[in-house]
Amino acid sequence: MSWSIQRCSASEHRAIGLVINDASKAYHKVIPADCWKSPYMSEAELEAEVADGVLFWGLSVRGALVGVMGLQHRDGVDLIRHSYVCRSWQGQGIGTALLAEVERYSEAQILVGTWADATWAIGFYQMNGYRLLDNHQKSELLEQYWQIPARQARASVVLTKTRLR
Repeated sequence: MSWSIQRCSASEHRAIGLVINDASKAYHKVIPADCWKSPYMSEAELEAEVADGVLFWGLSVRGALVGVMGLQHRDGVDLIRHSYVCRSWQGQGIGTALLAEVERYSEAQILVGTWADATWAIGFYQMNGYRLLDNHQKSELLEQYWQIPARQARASVVLTKTRLR
């Protein structure tokens, strides 16, 4: 497979949204029903994330964006944000390649939040060296570094990886 990874530009925001909204369909009927919406991320929400400092990398196959992952530097830690691979491209190493690329730009402890019932996502991060935090740590970190509704926080987990630089 011929692919490339690059920092996404503003001209790719629509394509980023398409990847996120395709991949997020895996959450439908897995996460709490009151947390599900379609589209999962609107254009305005994506623009707000970028304005808040989320930098996106994308993996393209033959010029088409098929996976994205964001990194947000926040108060001495780095947050993995919005990690998605189009459903038809999952299981081919795209997420792992994106994670390795994004980690190159981190010099701090990395945190990632995901849905507690998204066992595939938790397993992905654990296979890549991330450690699941307990509920007390999770609650403190979600409150400190994320701006999400309380309902979402209760249904989420946080994983961490310390950079060895």
